[in-house]
Amino acid sequence: MNSGAGDKMVSLDSFKLIGIDVRTTNQAEVSGQGKIGELWGRFWSADVQGALAKAAQEGDARVYGCYTDYENGAAGEYTILIGRMAGQAEDVPIGLTTVHVPAAKYAVFTTRRGPFGEVVHEAWQRIWEWASSSSEWERTYTGDFELYDERSADPENAVVDIYIAVK
Repeated sequence: MNSGAGDKMVSLDSFKLIGIDVRTTNQAEVSGQGKIGELWGRFWSADVQGALAKAAQEGDARVYGCYTDYENGAAGEYTILIGRMAGQAEDVPIGLTTVHVPAAKYAVFTTRRGPFGEVVHEAWQRIWEWASSSSEWERTYTGDFELYDERSADPENAVVDIYIAVK
């Protein structure tokens, strides 16, 4: 790990994502009342994929799970948007929404290779442990995201990068 934060540190310019979203809490997600699993199911439906084909950036198949609009850090409600990089079109198709992710410095945590649900959960455990004990970096809660690229094409043998905005 570099600088006591994640596997590496990067700075990214702002960007816009387009997809579908839901409000939830970490408490709901771990209690069995979560909404994220259902959101992933909706994301892969033909309706959503058809709308994204018209609105997402052409040639960029990467999928993002973006956490934003945090109410009270990790303890409160937040919005998760599952989507892709937005294209140039100004119109947002019905059923989709956009989120603007501000420029930020990120601690990047890379999962081990394995079933994506399992490895992402393990990485978030590591992130929460790091966030509660880090004295050098502080989470900003301005827009964190999971990045699913070609390394996660096989959901049973995936590697995922998780970007945590820090200051």
